[in-house]
Amino acid sequence: MQASYTKKNRLTLYIFMALILGIALGFVFNTQYVQQDNAQITQIDASIKLMKQNTALFETDQQTAALKKLGEQRSKILKSRDHKLEPFSLLADIFLRLIKMIVAPLVFSTLVVGVAKLGDIKSVGRIGGKTLLWFFSASLLSLALGMLLVNIFDPGAQMHLPLPDVNADLGIQKTAFTLKSFLYHIFPTSIFDSLANNEILQIVVFSLLFGTATAAIGEHGKIIIDFFEVVADVILKITGYVMNLAPVAVFGAITVVVAKQGAGILKTYSIFIGEFYFGLATLWVILILIASLFIGKRVITLIKRMKDPALLAFSTSSSEAAFPKMMLELERFGCGKKIVSFVLPLGYSFNLDGSMMYMTFASLFIAQSYGIHLPLGTQITMLLILMLTSKGIAGVPRASLVVIAGTLSTFNIPEAGLALLLGIDPILDMGRSATNVIGNSIATVAVSKWEKELHH
Repeated sequence: MQASYTKKNRLTLYIFMALILGIALGFVFNTQYVQQDNAQITQIDASIKLMKQNTALFETDQQTAALKKLGEQRSKILKSRDHKLEPFSLLADIFLRLIKMIVAPLVFSTLVVGVAKLGDIKSVGRIGGKTLLWFFSASLLSLALGMLLVNIFDPGAQMHLPLPDVNADLGIQKTAFTLKSFLYHIFPTSIFDSLANNEILQIVVFSLLFGTATAAIGEHGKIIIDFFEVVADVILKITGYVMNLAPVAVFGAITVVVAKQGAGILKTYSIFIGEFYFGLATLWVILILIASLFIGKRVITLIKRMKDPALLAFSTSSSEAAFPKMMLELERFGCGKKIVSFVLPLGYSFNLDGSMMYMTFASLFIAQSYGIHLPLGTQITMLLILMLTSKGIAGVPRASLVVIAGTLSTFNIPEAGLALLLGIDPILDMGRSATNVIGNSIATVAVSKWEKELHH
């Protein structure tokens, strides 16, 4: 036990050291190695903006050709910068690919075992009902907190940022909420396709049916349960091997982010970043206080156990990267194995607290930037729409931005306003990912306590 604790602490230390080294090297690269690339990109962006302003008055073929040429130059410089930083981005990418390789089979095997051991459909329905009640309550809290804070701080008006062209193409595919697309995203046509694409929500649906059916066939089902228990143990062993690469991945990911963004963007957006992170800290405090109502002083032990997964999610900007480690730590904390394997996968689609807060915060910030006043009733409508549109899209790249783009168009707010956030989104995503980890761990503990499956 002492050796395991020392090893765990050593991993935390290595991750933290990698974070500091990555920040330091990133600043060196930003001011030395890719400084010319960054300066050229900034200059081209300014030229494109000025030319578009002139084009708005009188467009000519010569101006259109010049804009196209500038765009091509910008793309070429971006590729050159990415090529220079590629060795570091590869460190993070390989680690994340290994984690994604683990997540789908881990969710499937552990959830089948968990549901099969619950015994019947009534138990699954009871625990599922409690879990979804928690998720929707936490989502409502996160969205409402984001809405409240952005109204208090009013960063869109305070920052006086130059507004982007309303016709700008951001390369973000907006999604309008439809019941058909929502249901299609939940129910798989092929479990193998869902496993291949890491569609967690679809894997959860199939696993629930498979586990329930396994329990229903009685004695014969024990063979399947024993098999998947062994599979889960093997995958968790692989997780241990992969986690040894976490500090290297953290180092690479942070180096690239800081090298690209530098100190300039932090200075420009210091108000927004500071206020958003204050909001996340407030959400953490509220969630921890709620957790203390269930488990008392043990909440301190829970947060200590979650520091590794949260730090990993923060450093890599990926909640998924922390998933296997979270499962291990929650079971060690005392949560029932069947509850962990049931609640946690669902949480990755339905309980992204940090992302929820960001959606209202960012949407209203963009409206404020354009001087668009949204009455309280409209803001509440936006909040309720986000409650629905945000569910089950965790597997979509830049999921929060995709949902926000769809929401902005619904309320006639220029989608181009997202350009205000694209530069700092990686920095904001780090905080969102860490908050998602804390939110899901507290949800799992709460449901375990409700089901009397929380052990000391």
